[in-house]
Amino acid sequence: MAEQTGQEKPLLELQNIEVVYNHVVLVLKGVSLQVNEGDIVALLGGNGAGKSTTLKSISGLLTGERGEITRGSLTYDGGDISHVPAPARVERGLSHVMEGRHVFEHLTVEENLLVGSYSRKISASEALEEIERVYEYFPRLKERRKSTAGYTSGGEQQMLALGRALMAKPRMILLDEPSMGLAPQLVEEIFQIVSRLRREEKVTFLVAEQNTNVALQHADFGYILENGRVVLYGTGQELRENADVKEFYLGVGSGEARKSFRDVKHYRRRKRWLA
Repeated sequence: MAEQTGQEKPLLELQNIEVVYNHVVLVLKGVSLQVNEGDIVALLGGNGAGKSTTLKSISGLLTGERGEITRGSLTYDGGDISHVPAPARVERGLSHVMEGRHVFEHLTVEENLLVGSYSRKISASEALEEIERVYEYFPRLKERRKSTAGYTSGGEQQMLALGRALMAKPRMILLDEPSMGLAPQLVEEIFQIVSRLRREEKVTFLVAEQNTNVALQHADFGYILENGRVVLYGTGQELRENADVKEFYLGVGSGEARKSFRDVKHYRRRKRWLA
């Protein structure tokens, strides 16, 4: 189990989680990780590594895809939430921004944000005050507040999905592939906003991301998944400086001649990071 600095008890902890889809397909194979309150933690790896499944196991969305946790423990804020329904997890302060943004395309930007406050059962005036707070972080959304969400850009939709999650007043946000399909400048802008939310709103983040470079620039701690297992973990700085991470996830060579595909496969099989 990875040891992180900070509080004695993490806000979120997974211990040896296994996830099976359709009672047959084993996707997560003993994943353990922890997220301390106030941290940005990156969950890294390629397609099919198990990042999205890990986030869905935390938010409770596995059941909608015929998935289930078959082994291990899932603890949030000191309590086991393995069998807590997804809406109750939102009420406890867990919000999930799914891959692909998933805004309500036929609603306006502002109506999408109002939907995010539904679980809090606040008054209309309170909701409008919260929306203005969201606009402080996303001024571009304020400019498009009356626009139909489906006609906004990909970057604006990602900001809207994150802003809608903020309307639930979460302690922790699970953010899945925020950089997908976005220009590098927009990706950096979104991660800057994430860092600001952590600092000013005290929101904790677990970010699943393929863009290892930008994620590790902002993460306090990181885990790398391959084939449903954690193969490496460490602080953001430790992972940025790790030779294996540089070569296989950051695209930085060691200065030697480029390896052939066969050499790379052999190199990967050695799994030096597991030693």
